[in-house]
Amino acid sequence: MPRTELGDALLHTARRALAAAFARAGDAAAPAHPALAAHGATFVTLTQHGELRGCIGTLEAHRPLAEDVERNALAAAFRDPRFAPLAAAEFDITRIEVSLLSAPVPLPVADEDDLLRQLRPGVDGVVLSWRGRRATFLPQVWETLAEPREFIAALKHKAGLGAGFWADDLRVARYAVDKFREAQAHQWPARAA
Repeated sequence: MPRTELGDALLHTARRALAAAFARAGDAAAPAHPALAAHGATFVTLTQHGELRGCIGTLEAHRPLAEDVERNALAAAFRDPRFAPLAAAEFDITRIEVSLLSAPVPLPVADEDDLLRQLRPGVDGVVLSWRGRRATFLPQVWETLAEPREFIAALKHKAGLGAGFWADDLRVARYAVDKFREAQAHQWPARAA
């Protein structure tokens, strides 16, 4: 099946999960796709008027894709610690993006300069791990942090590490995403009776 059909199914699954949380009636038929039953890892990003409103995800596939999208949509809406929980009045102005992640692949690096040389801006999602600390940036973050050094410094900060931090046991992995975005916030029927 074409990727657009999978994207439609993922976006509908995320939107349906949010609609149910607000007791909104859903569309009559959700697009079906066989990949929704397979294990997958996703991030769900919510925006309003082009500004981030929540983003939560999973780095490794450990549950069916449909369940992963549903849980991440709800977590992005209600449990992203950077934002207050999404209010019912925000539902219709919230735009959804679903990123389907490939499995992270370890990226052996000798030092930070080696890492910076190996990065593919605009392509790589990156995971940094060090002694129980872990942070990731989706490839979409390259849109606002285009320079590799700036990207990695911000990712280290997200992991609770200093911008100049480097350790021989710092682990790096990269992954790719297929991203699917609603063209606009979707108007669903009003609250269910």
